[in-house]
Amino acid sequence: MPRSARRLGLLLTITTLGFTGALTLNLAARQTPATAAPAASPGVTNIDPLVLAGLKWRSIGPDRGGRSIAISGVKGRPNEGYFGAPGGGLWKTTDKGETWTPVTDGQIHSASVGAVAVSESNPDIVWIGMGESCIRGNIMSGDGVYKSTDAGKTWTHIGFEDSPVISKIRIHPINPDIVYVAAFGKLSAASDKRGVFKSTDGGKTWKRTLFRDAKTAAVDISIDPKNPNIIFAAMWEAFRLEYTATSGGPGSGLFKSTDAGETWTEITRNPGMPAGVIGKIGVAVSGADDNRIYAIVENENGGLYVSDNQGATWALVNPDRRIRQRAFYYTHVTADPHNKDLVYLLNVGTLRSTDGGKTLTSFVGGDSHELWVDPDDSNHVLHASDSGGAVTYNALTPPATFTARDFPTAQYYHVAATRHLPYHVCGAQQDGSTVCLGAAAPRFPRRTVPAAPSPATSRLIRRIPTCSSPAATTARGSCG
Repeated sequence: MPRSARRLGLLLTITTLGFTGALTLNLAARQTPATAAPAASPGVTNIDPLVLAGLKWRSIGPDRGGRSIAISGVKGRPNEGYFGAPGGGLWKTTDKGETWTPVTDGQIHSASVGAVAVSESNPDIVWIGMGESCIRGNIMSGDGVYKSTDAGKTWTHIGFEDSPVISKIRIHPINPDIVYVAAFGKLSAASDKRGVFKSTDGGKTWKRTLFRDAKTAAVDISIDPKNPNIIFAAMWEAFRLEYTATSGGPGSGLFKSTDAGETWTEITRNPGMPAGVIGKIGVAVSGADDNRIYAIVENENGGLYVSDNQGATWALVNPDRRIRQRAFYYTHVTADPHNKDLVYLLNVGTLRSTDGGKTLTSFVGGDSHELWVDPDDSNHVLHASDSGGAVTYNALTPPATFTARDFPTAQYYHVAATRHLPYHVCGAQQDGSTVCLGAAAPRFPRRTVPAAPSPATSRLIRRIPTCSSPAATTARGSCG
């Protein structure tokens, strides 16, 4: 049966292009008397404006997930969850991840959702932050922060237009009107609208409570679930251009607040933390024991650092390169809410430790960016990766089984049409191989390549996998 996710319209990004771009000609437009078209310039083919007016976008797939760096479940509603797509808005499930539906189409003014938070005390309140703070080479900026008070049905723009990238949003566990925003700011230039911001009236007004300088972004926030007056925040001096990037500098550091984010104390150089240049930091407070703090630190002697006295002193528990490679893109840590020694490290795949970070085992694959653990059930985990969002309900009994990531949020670096009649649309997905789709067919099954394409098309098709039958198509839409 068709999945609800298949109702998605066009998703276009500046840096990537999905296969939601096939055009259909409205034949009625062709029957309208045409006006004289202007003469074509040498080497340029002019198209009758009436023909262009009759072209309409339609989705041809494929139903395969693309990159996600933001995900959240809903405390008290185990069937529900949200994930943000860098080029496709916010998606929601109400059936344990079996189907996902876009909930921001036509209501927000930028496509890239890089942060999502759901209130634990009022699960109808959902916040999203726009833009990508995992600063790879091709990323999108956004237009600030949005809020929903009806579980994602409608959205209101709250502000932060001049902070095009929002790293994280965190909500007070008891009072939903208290909200914290970690603003990255601009990706490629100094900007003042960055740092940690606090609202006590549900987003009507904001106060910046932590600011380093115009070159330093706020990148992570973790609230002590037992005592929400205690908050940890990570600052990151970084920028990204098309051809270069930096990660680390004097602005980077770890901070702690004991008065609900009103004032902050830097703890970057507390005993046990590394000397030298600090880069990106991910931080997490254990819900099982709020004395236990985890911090993954980018540094020459970086790795997973652990504190058992709320950040007063630290110890390097694990310097494994697997948890700190390509730090500007990853550097994420999530603590289990019920077992202080259970911690997840997100990188090229997600690694898990059951002994406080000393030893690591694989939990789930894929370039991993965020992981949410249900405060009521540690078996219930949502995971965001370069293949999209997924849900498991058996996280404590590995191997965990995750729902399929079969929704049309894939990002495509290039797209090309063949000379077949009907033509095929082919493209290369970010972290997802190449595919060809039949433009005349509604999504699946994909058509086989005709036996005698033109020589130019043959050269194209030899580089792109094709399927000989519908049975050869995998669930993700690529050839088996």
